[in-house]
Amino acid sequence: MAQKFPRDRFDSIPHGIDRVGAHRAPARRGAGWITFGWAALATVVLVAVGIGGVMLFNDRLNFGDAPVSTPSATPVVTAEPVIAPDIPVLVLNGTATAGLAAKAAETLTANGVPVASTANASDDTLTETVVYYATPELEGAARGVAQFLPEADVRVSDQFAATGNQLVVVLGSDYATATAG
Repeated sequence: MAQKFPRDRFDSIPHGIDRVGAHRAPARRGAGWITFGWAALATVVLVAVGIGGVMLFNDRLNFGDAPVSTPSATPVVTAEPVIAPDIPVLVLNGTATAGLAAKAAETLTANGVPVASTANASDDTLTETVVYYATPELEGAARGVAQFLPEADVRVSDQFAATGNQLVVVLGSDYATATAG
């Protein structure tokens, strides 16, 4: 049998109030829309800050297509190839083929290019032959060396300047293949 309790003040609820208790009040009308409005405002502010940050760190904001560059068929030569008899060349073998640096040194010496020494490069898996020159003034001398080495490319680099070498040839597997015949 159900126990009946005496009536108290919580048994009589005033008309129009759905919730009763010490910590509850009736819900305000439109409270959900106010929350949605604050969330939308915060989203707009965060998006604006994000776009501003991207513009600040990238120096520009570009949504267009990237420019397409068409490679030219021939490389641009900026200096005429010359033989510099006063600048010796260091020849490094960047392949596993033994004696390749000596073979290249013979070719260069036969064409009037002074060779300081030959050695193996620190990496023996290089694929391309490159003539490195230390300063822009030596580009012509580097191109003069490269003209006697098939497939050789010319690049400016101060990587070898600390060792006192102004012109350095690093032979790759493309040179080994070109001279194998």
